[in-house]
This record gives sequence, structure tokens and C-alpha cells, in this order.
Amino acid sequence: MQINDFTEKFVTCLNSAPVVPVDGATNFKKLDEWSSIFALIVIAMVDSEYGKTLTSDDIRNAETINDLYHIIQSK
Repeated sequence: MQINDFTEKFVTCLNSAPVVPVDGATNFKKLDEWSSIFALIVIAMVDSEYGKTLTSDDIRNAETINDLYHIIQSK
């Protein structure tokens, strides 16, 4: 898994194109599209695409897409 691939899949989970450009340094919790439903969609995507379990605590402890990426890499 590469950060660019993960970021692309993260953005694909959004129902619409984000208002701002999104990259690894993006604080995903500040995106207008961010919600608890979106968190569940990201958790499901990580399980489906990478076979890893991302928890709500993982999301709570992360601020950026890079943070999520590193959490997933450590599992």
C-alpha cells in the first residue's frame, strides 16, 4: 500500500468531490464531507481494500490522512 493509493481510495469514499485539494497532510476531520457515516465508510474501505481493521479509536487518534495511513501500516 502506497500513501497515494490510500489517499485516492479515501477521496473515492466521498460522495462528492472535496471542496479543497486533498493529500496526505489533509486534516480529514475538517473536510466539509466528514461525518460519522463517512468514518464508517472509511473503516469498511480499509477492511475491504487492505484486509485490516481500523477502529473508531484509530480514527479519533488520527488527524491527517497520513496519520491514518501509518496506523493502517502498523497493523
